[in-house]
Amino acid sequence: MPQRPSITLTSASMTAHEKLVARRGRRSGITTMIAIHSTVLGPAVGGCRFKPYPTLTQAVDDVLRLSAAMTAKCAVAGLAFGGGKSVIAPEPGRVLSPDERHAVLLDHADLIAEFGGSYRAGPDVGTGPADMLVLREASPYAFCTPESAGGTGSSSGPTAVGVLAALRAAAGSADMTGRRVVISGYGSVGAHLAASLRAAGADVVVSDIDPAKRAEAEEGGLTWTEPEKALTLTADVVIPAAVGGVLSPETVARLDTPLVVGPANNQLTDDSVADDLAARGILWIPDYVASAGGILYTLSREAEGLGHEAALARVETIEDTVRTVLAAAKAHATTPLAEAAALAERRLREGR
Repeated sequence: MPQRPSITLTSASMTAHEKLVARRGRRSGITTMIAIHSTVLGPAVGGCRFKPYPTLTQAVDDVLRLSAAMTAKCAVAGLAFGGGKSVIAPEPGRVLSPDERHAVLLDHADLIAEFGGSYRAGPDVGTGPADMLVLREASPYAFCTPESAGGTGSSSGPTAVGVLAALRAAAGSADMTGRRVVISGYGSVGAHLAASLRAAGADVVVSDIDPAKRAEAEEGGLTWTEPEKALTLTADVVIPAAVGGVLSPETVARLDTPLVVGPANNQLTDDSVADDLAARGILWIPDYVASAGGILYTLSREAEGLGHEAALARVETIEDTVRTVLAAAKAHATTPLAEAAALAERRLREGR
């Protein structure tokens, strides 16, 4: 069994977290981990990311960063849940057989069960509804199982609905006729967004690191561009819909758009990049505000028992949230990120 180096906790953000547990699975030998950032507002929720990392330290830093973002996402969305995240981190280059994948998911489910409901998982990068069903074999604390098994299935559609609601508030209109929209990342959420925006009259350009998706995109009437060009094309709207960390000072200096809004988590390399965006006159909607549609829908259905239409109505409230954040930023001469963070902190204070 390949061995990984030991974990060194270097992230300064660990001081703000309630709990972090990392363990090598007894069946698979693969390291899995769970970070709980906050349970002030309720049990921590957050996706299960299945991804190889060059080092376990990088995996730890990622799970800490993502769990903190989930706290902010839930607080701003008005949910009675806190922030958590989990990571399954196989060794880079290791290809898992179906049996090995099943084994590590069960290892992870064992770890989730030990938290006794204080952390509840959902799909994330590298996992989907079928994986949540495997987690349910050893723990009841998993959302978004397949609809055939009584769950809500993929949250990609509701996530896209929430991004479109955020876009309406930021753009000041639902009319996208003639507007050029660039979507970086043509995964499940990106594809939903592309189809909806094209139907609304937009000229949609998409990119993805998987070149096999090009044919599907072009068959749908979309324009394809290479991933390294996507964020810097001239556009009315740029939508980061893939990995995080794509907005750095260097990238911001090359942006040619007045508006950036998308579902990718942790888009900024550092919070100070929000100031760089503002200095260039680029409106950026904080990712944890725009991407809350999936968690809003899922928890409305599976935790509160709402029906489909009522849950979607909850997702649409993201438009009002964005308007509130933008109005506060204008009134206080701050950034949308500063006002979203202030809103989250107010709700956390009230929860305490």
